[in-house]
Parts: sequence; C-alpha cells; structure tokens
Amino acid sequence: MSLSPRIGLIFNGNCEAAFEFYRQHMSGKIEFMLRWGESPMAKDAPPQWKDKILHARIVIGDTELLGGDVLPESYEAPQGFSILVGLDDITETERLFHALAESGSVRMALQETFWARRFGSVVDQFGIPWTFNFESS
Repeated sequence: MSLSPRIGLIFNGNCEAAFEFYRQHMSGKIEFMLRWGESPMAKDAPPQWKDKILHARIVIGDTELLGGDVLPESYEAPQGFSILVGLDDITETERLFHALAESGSVRMALQETFWARRFGSVVDQFGIPWTFNFESS
C-alpha cells in the first residue's frame, strides 16, 4: 500500500481566497481550479455560486491540499482535526504561524514546550485549523 499525503478541505465560499493565500505564504502551486459554473453540476448550485470553487488542488512541498466551496446548506465548520505543520526552520515556523494567525484566531500561542522549541495552534481566517510543532534544536 502506498499512502500519499493529501488533505481535503471544505470552504464556505472562500476557497479561492484561501488557496491564493496559501500559495502566497507557503510557496504553493495551484495546479487545478474548477468553478461551479464551469462544471456539469452548475445547475445544482445557486446562481450566486457560479464563480465559487467546486474543486481545487494546491501543492505545497510534497503535500496536496484539495478543496472546494460546498453549497451553503451543506457547509459545516471544520472541527476535530488540524493540519500539523512541522518545518525545519524556526524562523519560517514563526513567520508562517503569524501569517495564518493574522485575521484568524490563536488557540495556543506559539511557544516553547517541554517537547518542542515551538508549538502552537491557530485557526486561519478561512476557518481551517493548523498546529505547528518545531522540534529541531
């Protein structure tokens, strides 16, 4: 069995903005983006949803984030998970944590713990939870 790191995310109408933010701040590459109005499912979406994203893919390092805007009546805020980020540079860990925290909410400030030089968690402005764990010395 081969397991490739892929993370699927749902958004409430802001997938394109989220992926653009991740592209900019995480040096990602958006490889695919399909709008509701361009898809065979266009008839299933409200007219104001035609420019929202049905499916998108961004590659960040060796990880793929897949996402899309679910129909308004189907959206549920993400809960019960976080995307764990383990970088090999403390400065980059701090930079990315603070970028995601801007206009988001910090659950635990980035700080030293007994197991890590930096650990913290944040929910970004798009409602996606992230946890940072920098262990290197």
